[in-house]
Amino acid sequence: MSAPADTPDAVHLVIGEEELLVERAVRGALAAARKADPQADLTRVRVTDLTPPELAELVSPSLFAEGRVVALEAAQECGKEIAEAVVAYAKAPADGVTLVVVHSGGGRSKAAKDLPGLLRKAGAAVTECPKITKAADREAFVRNEIRAAGGGKADPEAVAALIEAIGSDLRELAAAASQLVADTGGKVDAEAVRRYHRGRAEVTGFAVAEKAVMGDRAGALEALRWALQLGVPHVLVADALADAVRTIARVSAVGRGDPFKLAGELGMPPWKVKKAQGQSRGWEDRGLAAAMTVVADLNADVKGVAADSGYALERAVLKIVAAHGRR
Repeated sequence: MSAPADTPDAVHLVIGEEELLVERAVRGALAAARKADPQADLTRVRVTDLTPPELAELVSPSLFAEGRVVALEAAQECGKEIAEAVVAYAKAPADGVTLVVVHSGGGRSKAAKDLPGLLRKAGAAVTECPKITKAADREAFVRNEIRAAGGGKADPEAVAALIEAIGSDLRELAAAASQLVADTGGKVDAEAVRRYHRGRAEVTGFAVAEKAVMGDRAGALEALRWALQLGVPHVLVADALADAVRTIARVSAVGRGDPFKLAGELGMPPWKVKKAQGQSRGWEDRGLAAAMTVVADLNADVKGVAADSGYALERAVLKIVAAHGRR
């Protein structure tokens, strides 16, 4: 007998390195589970933090038949024992439990590399989340985002203008596409993009991050409050803060040098290296280490750990500003 149409997939393989798409796939699995059971909750656990018995406990059916989604993250780091346990479970999954295996597609061990193929053979649903690096793929992503946001339409010039204005960050592009459709009624053209960008240029997550890493307490808080008031998603601000701090840390670690020569070594464009070199003045190793801890904690806070993610962002900004210049 086939499963009811609203029964969620018991095992879901999410494979790839594009973080936004991976997160959407995990959230999609949760949404599917909640169609069957509105009370279904999500548990995230890193594969290296689990033993086979602990995995078995996580995916055991609830005594009260409550729905549950377990996201097994960084599965590319798994060892042989836990990989075997995951595959064994995939062959005979429990009712009411959805196991989402998040895997980059690579792997250090043979067991980790073989895991995706074995899960496919076991019948796992698969969502591909490849890294978007080509211009054509990024343009297609923007078109799809505009279409998904209420059936909006955009011509090629508008898509190119949006990418030029926002950059390559998918979270920022997705948020901008959604807002543009809402502002224009779905007809997105290049002029609308230019109006949108002029109106929001000072309230993106990157504006908050730039003020924070320069130690500008008042400017960072003002930019953050404007961003939150205008609806910039909390996760975008958190991502921008993390990117700014990590970029400064990476550039500081290699020392001063020609941005064009360092760009290849660091895997980032020369303009970003040059910008980080300027921002790195006033940062010491101790302060950078503290700021790295702050943005790592913030990532979890804005994804559900903190009761108030807006407050978590403000607290993180203050901590980053305090870390600037710390010796």
